[in-house]
Amino acid sequence: MDEKKTGLMVGADGATRCFWPGALPDYLHYHDNEWGRPVANDTRLFEKICLEGFQSGLSWLTILRKRESFREAFSGFDFDRVAEYGETDIERLLGNPGIVRHRGKIVSTINNARRARELADEAGSLAAWFWKFEPGADERPKVVDYPTLIANPTTLTSTRISKELKKRGWSFVGPTTVYAFMQAMGMVNDHIEGCMCRGKIEAERKAFKRPGVRDAGYPHP
Repeated sequence: MDEKKTGLMVGADGATRCFWPGALPDYLHYHDNEWGRPVANDTRLFEKICLEGFQSGLSWLTILRKRESFREAFSGFDFDRVAEYGETDIERLLGNPGIVRHRGKIVSTINNARRARELADEAGSLAAWFWKFEPGADERPKVVDYPTLIANPTTLTSTRISKELKKRGWSFVGPTTVYAFMQAMGMVNDHIEGCMCRGKIEAERKAFKRPGVRDAGYPHP
């Protein structure tokens, strides 16, 4: 199987997967058990969008291997707690070798926690707000293959979400970052056709109860 053409690989266990985790055990575990599975928990969603922002310019594997340190450093990504961080916390984080010590991204995470609190108040929950953007079949490729994914690092949906977040004061949420977030949180299933996980994710997405909302202005998708 030509990975460069198909985006698929056959692992040591004989299973066919997306090529990107290679043979690395921690990356394989993330691919097989987390990436693309639908998420409705606000804390996990906030973590995912923040870590995608930290990933900008770096490899996801770097972030994945620092994730536990990030969780410890940012109060488990409880955005109500992170929203209260001040300059002392910024200096603490800049001195933490277990995370990516980028002042702009650290300050952005604190800012985004404050904006997340506002968004949850506005929509009922972060999950309700994000899931209302779930793209319909007409916005999705008929076949999810490697050439399609490589050619589309952003989508109309990720651009819409990015614009809406930026209007609300979020940062480090460009369309590419947002699309990676959409893939990770299961808003779309971008396991390549032929990957052993694709059918499992489709079944989970079919059974997944999209979050409801308090505000009539945010209808169920």
